[in-house]
Amino acid sequence: MAIVTGGGGGIGRAIALACAKAGAHIVIADVIPERCEETAARVRELGREALPVPADVTDTGQVNAIVEQTCEQFGRIDILVNNAGGTGRKPFLEQSERSWRRHIDLNLVSVLAATSAAVPVMIDGGRGGSIINISSIEGTRAAPNFAVYGACKAGMLNFTRSLALELSAHGIRVNAITPDYIVTPGTRGNISGPVDQSTWIEPGEAHEKATARRIPLGRPGTDEECANVALFLASEMSAYLTGVIIPVDGGTSASSGWFRDEHGNWSLSGLSGA
Repeated sequence: MAIVTGGGGGIGRAIALACAKAGAHIVIADVIPERCEETAARVRELGREALPVPADVTDTGQVNAIVEQTCEQFGRIDILVNNAGGTGRKPFLEQSERSWRRHIDLNLVSVLAATSAAVPVMIDGGRGGSIINISSIEGTRAAPNFAVYGACKAGMLNFTRSLALELSAHGIRVNAITPDYIVTPGTRGNISGPVDQSTWIEPGEAHEKATARRIPLGRPGTDEECANVALFLASEMSAYLTGVIIPVDGGTSASSGWFRDEHGNWSLSGLSGA
């Protein structure tokens, strides 16, 4: 069975459904109750048990309660997906202390808390387990105007590698994925309430062209594409992988500053003749 934090929308929801299709029972933790219930209903439609737990993962007590409710209903934890997170664009010097502490609690402390609570259950179960941390490409490169978020995601990657070693003797694997631009409710302006694609803000033609120039595969990714990689990491297909960071970014981590110019040629500035 799997716990997915932030499982009510976007990447988390897609991972929850992918794991359910593969046969796992799912605990969906999300701060938006309607999203918890909707994802749980979809999991049940797939023939698996679902436990929706509305929770704020910045509250360690609520994170511990998620694990306690999971043990009460299922008696085990096989997979933990640390997906909850979020950010907003703002220069660091314009961020208040309250803002950057909120970023740290949401994007890093929540991961530490969920892992700390779930791992003893995995160890006691004696079956090993898989922890999958949903980081970001911003944890691997400079992130101007997202400095605190980027620092948290970088911390998550180091935590992934370190815990992979610490937990290896227990057969618990710890891996991460680093998405870049993924189409989710959040990237389309649907940041609260139920997931409703009819309300999504679609990008204009100029934005789509800029995306095609920046991303080698020429388009944003989908939450299902992230879920496919997470499912691989959760399954026996990746039984010999731990401490691994997998970019799910259409090639942007490989391009490292190279852009297509208006003629489709690659350059470091994205301008012809550069």
